[in-house]
Amino acid sequence: MINLRRVSKHTVFPLIGLLLFVGSLLPSLQTFGTQFGGLPSRPYDALAVVAVALQALSLAGCRRWPIAVLTLVVAGFAIDQLSGYHSFAGSALPAAVLNAGWRADRGRRAAAIGCTGAYLAFVAAFPLRGGGEPAAGVVAFYLSLVVVWGIGAWLRSTRVAEAERRRRVAEETRAAERARIARELHDVVTHHVTAMVVQTESARYLSGDRLDQTLATVTGTGRQAIAELRNLLDVLNPGVQPDLALGTLVEQTRRAGQPVEFTEVGPPVESGVAYRVVQEALTNALKHAHGSPTSVQVRHGDEDITVEVRTDREADAGVGGGGRGLAGLRDRVDGVGGDFSAGRGEGGGFYVRARIPA
Repeated sequence: MINLRRVSKHTVFPLIGLLLFVGSLLPSLQTFGTQFGGLPSRPYDALAVVAVALQALSLAGCRRWPIAVLTLVVAGFAIDQLSGYHSFAGSALPAAVLNAGWRADRGRRAAAIGCTGAYLAFVAAFPLRGGGEPAAGVVAFYLSLVVVWGIGAWLRSTRVAEAERRRRVAEETRAAERARIARELHDVVTHHVTAMVVQTESARYLSGDRLDQTLATVTGTGRQAIAELRNLLDVLNPGVQPDLALGTLVEQTRRAGQPVEFTEVGPPVESGVAYRVVQEALTNALKHAHGSPTSVQVRHGDEDITVEVRTDREADAGVGGGGRGLAGLRDRVDGVGGDFSAGRGEGGGFYVRARIPA
């Protein structure tokens, strides 16, 4: 489909130039042109057509070459007024000044200084041709062009500010997305790798069928990690939904050797945040309280989901951790307007508690 807004932005100045060119050649509009310098009007000739073309048709390049267009229009305007044609195309001058102040990214100061010098030379040339403009008219005409340039400069500053705002928003969005993916990677990899390390450590003391069963569990955990990583890498595909079944997560932890009591109240509702809270809490239980009884309670309410994971005691850390998991959970829960807390329980052990808006 054709983007009409984009087409209009590209064609507005060329259309203005075309209208000015055609209008300037109409005899009925030749008396409505800009008259500066007090020279008597004269009939059009070939030079008049050149002056009209320089002023009007040059506007076709406004978007790509604003300073060059301004230079051509100024030259055409000078020829027009000093020759006494006073064409309707003189209206292209404020359009070119506005466009240069708006779109020029380089050479703006040089263009302003050059145009001011050209204007002084332009005014000084009229007495040599038998004309002259009153001082008030010279100042008023110059100030009117300065105001037009200022409007263009304001439009440019607005455009630059909007572009900077969009760039900043894009950077913040990318940073937030990188942080979110990093948290997801941390949760997925840490949970499964911790389970595999614990299972492998225990396998050193086993033999026979129990060894085979433990190694099979390690293999299954590795495959589950690969599956979750694939789901994570498919995050850009909105049609892919990861498995957020808490029962499956609890069963995997049990197979890793952690006794887990799981209670779920209310109609189950899949929640990525709730899933990650339980996953990180069970990972910490495997790391720091391997073999200690652990309870997982999830309550699905009408307004929120409450998650609480407790271990009966804290054992020596079997796998090191830097505390990033709990910090990431706090950020994740805070990001959806929930509440998060974690720490040592009154009777010992450790708890993780979260309230997540439904």
